[in-house]
Amino acid sequence: MGARSKARKRAVDLLFEAAVRKADPVTIMADRVGSPDVPPVNDYTVTLVEGVTAHQARIDELLTEHAEGWSLARMPAVDLAVLRLGLYELLWATDVPDAVAIDEAVQLAKSLSTDDSPRFVNGVLGRIAGIADRLRATL
Repeated sequence: MGARSKARKRAVDLLFEAAVRKADPVTIMADRVGSPDVPPVNDYTVTLVEGVTAHQARIDELLTEHAEGWSLARMPAVDLAVLRLGLYELLWATDVPDAVAIDEAVQLAKSLSTDDSPRFVNGVLGRIAGIADRLRATL
């Protein structure tokens, strides 16, 4: 697993933990940075967690709009964390190609969630990727 893939996995872990604890992901991450009890937090993990947190309102708006038949509250917390990260990379991480953002999110769903999750994540992010250029123009 590459460094960025590991950073994504760590970011999803932090986003998931924050959702379950109903806490701020950046605060949870800050508590971990420099702690001798946990592995070091990669710079890209910091970028992802801060980016998802900064844009979460817009990310959640888009997920609500494009996750056909699914409310955010109904989604498993791990799938929601993966989707938020994937959508952040899709729209705001200019150095990550759309296909890579989607593929990485699908791989995270495969390793962390249910058998149906990869297809769900791919479908939602794929629908948004189809209009990503138009969305980026409004960000």
